[in-house]
Amino acid sequence: MNQPPQSGQRIVVVGTSGSGKTTFAQQLAERLQIPHVELDALVWEANWTEADPAVFRSRVEQALQGDRWVVDGNYSRVRDLVWGRANTLIWLDYSFPVTLYRSIKRTLYRSLTQQELWSGNRETIGKALSKDSIVLWVLKTYSRRRKEYPVLLSRSEYAHLEKIRLMTPRATSEWLSQIHQQSETCL
Repeated sequence: MNQPPQSGQRIVVVGTSGSGKTTFAQQLAERLQIPHVELDALVWEANWTEADPAVFRSRVEQALQGDRWVVDGNYSRVRDLVWGRANTLIWLDYSFPVTLYRSIKRTLYRSLTQQELWSGNRETIGKALSKDSIVLWVLKTYSRRRKEYPVLLSRSEYAHLEKIRLMTPRATSEWLSQIHQQSETCL
């Protein structure tokens, strides 16, 4: 179940907020030398405004036109598009302490460095302490996501997916190193 996918795959990376989906997906796409699609970049417009659902779906459809990609994100309103086209799903299923720590660390880093995210948006300490805080979002959604994924993955419409569940950052690093070794032997 945890074997690296073959090159030429269409891969979706899911997990709770703060699990490291984007970083992992970027690394995987780089190793496989295929495009990376970040759903957050397609949904967020200026001033933290979400794109109209039809616009978001259109952007996702466009991004998935190719035969090879790695997508990261949990947006249920485009799940049918992403999971339907994917042939591999990688679930970063880390413990709550790991996920919470990562979300706090990431939020502080982004707030202090004023790293630009999508469409000019930046995290701030004020946002981190507001009702829109990603840390608060992790607290509210972590348990629900961990219960939701096994149910979703057992549905018949997702039977075509090769499912890979990585439960620790160490397991993820080891898995990625297999990808690196495979890509070097293919060159």
